[in-house]
Amino acid sequence: MRVTMRAVVAFGAVALLAAACGSAPSGSGSSNTTSPGTSASGKFLGCMVTDTGGIDDKSFNQSSWEGMQAAAATDPSKIQVTYLPSTTSADYASNISTFVGKKCGIIVTVGFLMADATEAAAKANPTQKFAIVDCSYASACLSGTKETNIDQLVFDTVQDGFLGGYLAAAMSKTHVVATYGGEDFGTVTIYEDGFADGVQYYNQHNHANVRLLGWNEKTQKGSFIGNFTDLGAGQALTNTFIGDGADVIFPVAGGVGLGTAKAVQTADSSGKSVSMEWVDTDGCISAAQYCKYMLTSVTKGITEAVKTAVLAAADGTFKGGTYVGTLANGGAVLSPYHDFAGKVPASVQAEIKTLEQDIESGKINPYTKSPV
Repeated sequence: MRVTMRAVVAFGAVALLAAACGSAPSGSGSSNTTSPGTSASGKFLGCMVTDTGGIDDKSFNQSSWEGMQAAAATDPSKIQVTYLPSTTSADYASNISTFVGKKCGIIVTVGFLMADATEAAAKANPTQKFAIVDCSYASACLSGTKETNIDQLVFDTVQDGFLGGYLAAAMSKTHVVATYGGEDFGTVTIYEDGFADGVQYYNQHNHANVRLLGWNEKTQKGSFIGNFTDLGAGQALTNTFIGDGADVIFPVAGGVGLGTAKAVQTADSSGKSVSMEWVDTDGCISAAQYCKYMLTSVTKGITEAVKTAVLAAADGTFKGGTYVGTLANGGAVLSPYHDFAGKVPASVQAEIKTLEQDIESGKINPYTKSPV
């Protein structure tokens, strides 16, 4: 029997400003090139522009940079990589322009907010190869004429978000769970839609009534911090959720999730049984100090997708187009339970595995219009 969960995700156009030059390149790149796509040493040069969360955000910027590094590691004698950090959105266009001037073999931009700057640069420089993380024409994140020199890397995280929601509902003792976002973007709310679908599915199939705080899938309204950097705000909102009875919290907010981890840690030290789920990366690796509080992580395969895009540009097989990460191809993954491996009942682990197989086969189809 096919089960369909519908969610409508709306998000507005984002205006990106071009301003003063960004910071100097970091990493292993060189500031000079001798021919298109190569560095001064003659190596293929892969370049990346971060979003404002920074290279060590424990989330999509960090994962993207790890993908760049992984590509370089396949053949350090032929490939080198570098990045430019964006302090504000005004840095996007100037950082991309800097890399266009260096004739990088590929320019990888990270995040929904860089759509306009990336698309404008791709249109103005049709021979320059680009890849953008978490953005595609299908989602209307990129909205102009389809530029064939952009490799769009998106992830159907409604799928593993569904698994995360089911797990949270199954593990909640208070029958209250919560989620919140960094900003109100389709790449954020797709996680929350999946999470809400998973909670709903658990309730329907277990005659339960687990409540979800922080996101209403029907109205597409919920709690958002307004950025991906304010840990204090994440901690405060999580404390509010805990005060309202939530004992499993899922922040979809990049580094802001560290604020949630701190709040969960504090609650635990006061005798409350509270846990969380991390987003984008395996939190037990990227934020290992909080692993003991993490049921799991609802992740996307950014590292591998970026690595593949860079290598395609390096070996001449780059074609642009859209890559969609799913449960089936490893682009959307529910991480191992780590410290909770002995705490999540075997029956629940088996249910999660069955749900994963049912989503991959199409028997269960969490549905969303964004970002893929």
